[in-house]
This record gives sequence, structure tokens and C-alpha cells, in this order.
Amino acid sequence: MMAMVRLLYFASLREAAGCDGETVDSAAADLAALYAEAAARHALHWPRERLRVAVDGAFAHWDDTPREGSEVAFIPPVSGG
Repeated sequence: MMAMVRLLYFASLREAAGCDGETVDSAAADLAALYAEAAARHALHWPRERLRVAVDGAFAHWDDTPREGSEVAFIPPVSGG
């Protein structure tokens, strides 16, 4: 099943993707597959295990299913003190 979702990229992911977000139509079964699609499309170097994912403003699990119209944020670790 396809779902139209809005992807948001933060910090180094935004720099690597060359944009802060995009709308995609995806058949990804879960958020991990959705990230894999984005990583392949933009040559993102962060392994998923080092990122957090949020859906509609709340942290989510990588095995959650993308929902039509959702906003999915991929969040790299924050550096600094």
C-alpha cells in the first residue's frame, strides 16, 4: 500500500540531502524501509541505528508503518555540551 508522507531532515541529514524536507509516495512497510529509501535517494551516510525517528511530532519506532499524510522526521544525534 502506498502512502504519501512528508519527510523532514535535520542537521547533517539536511545538509546531505540538500533540503530540509520532501514529500514522497512510498510503499515502505515500515519507517526503517522509508529511511532506507531516503538514504539511497540522497546518499545519506548515517546508519539508522544512530538516528531517532518521529511521526507527527512524537518519537516512533522503526517498525511502525508509515501512515498516509504523516510527517516523518529523521533526527541525527546532537553534538555539543
